[in-house]
Amino acid sequence: MIGLAWPRRSGPSVGSSPRASSEVVTLLLRWVLRVCVVLAASVVLYVSVTAVQVWLTSRQTSENHANAIVVFGTAEYNGVPSADLEARLNETLALYQLGRAPLIAVTGGKQPGDLYSEAGVSAAYLHIHGVPLSKIVVGGGSDTYQNVQSITPGLQDRGVKTVLVVTDPFHEDRAMAILTTFGFSPSPDPTTSSPITGWATVPYFAKETIAVSAGRLVGYGRLSSTSHPSNP
Repeated sequence: MIGLAWPRRSGPSVGSSPRASSEVVTLLLRWVLRVCVVLAASVVLYVSVTAVQVWLTSRQTSENHANAIVVFGTAEYNGVPSADLEARLNETLALYQLGRAPLIAVTGGKQPGDLYSEAGVSAAYLHIHGVPLSKIVVGGGSDTYQNVQSITPGLQDRGVKTVLVVTDPFHEDRAMAILTTFGFSPSPDPTTSSPITGWATVPYFAKETIAVSAGRLVGYGRLSSTSHPSNP
């Protein structure tokens, strides 16, 4: 008797589905990795360009005349300007005495426990050195954005549109950017006698690069609100 051999039915390939899934996962991981590399490279490029811009601005100075001088506050000690603040104030006095601007705005608040504000100490110093109080607009603020915000009403009431910006060189880019957002036309006049020089400026440039990079993306006002949520 001749046996009949029935053809075998070919069943589904057991290994095909896992292999296909593995290939899909591999392709997905490669795509994610490429996206991450592109994003990381973009961030590095963006921050690097910003760092160069901050540095280039720090080297600029103007010969312009303006409606007012804005001097940004920094540390004071029991009513006495720190060496850095005194350098900024002396630069301001020189500009004022040269007739580059008829009005001065001082900024800066005070730390908890302090008796004096940076702006108050600055105003007193300028007045002692011959600037009439009627020529000084006193502001406040805990950061650069709040500094500008505090003096804006007083400057606008006097019709100020153009300002000379006195601060440390590494701070000029951010200070001028914020003044621009409030409608002023700023010109850089950084202090030339700051005690912060050489390698000591590196962490300050790094801080400014980060602050400018973030401020351009989210807005300086929002950045200020995040840093000082309890302040106006």
